[in-house]
Amino acid sequence: MDIKTASSLHRLRLVSAPEAVSFLLLLVCSVLKRTTDFDAVPVMGMIHGVLFILYVLFWLDAWNRTKWSFGTAALYFVLSVLPFGGFVAERRLKREAEAAVIASRARREGVVNA
Repeated sequence: MDIKTASSLHRLRLVSAPEAVSFLLLLVCSVLKRTTDFDAVPVMGMIHGVLFILYVLFWLDAWNRTKWSFGTAALYFVLSVLPFGGFVAERRLKREAEAAVIASRARREGVVNA
């Protein structure tokens, strides 16, 4: 894996957890808006919208660089619209990045033809 591919996966991983948190907070704010006088939906909506757009942009970049199959790319997109999906995506991306680093080191040391 080259440095640009690793960077794109890292960016996607970094934005996935905050995007998931903002989505959960937006859901909480929506409930509070309907049950109390507290209305933070416009602010949380904007924050979540910006993070979601960043997630989609980083997802497209990662898909382009890693050459994921359509199924893998679709999975990461679906995870972005599920309430706890961003946390799952972050864990999967972390495992994928660690596996790529191990394979890269093994190739460099001539241990494996991976």
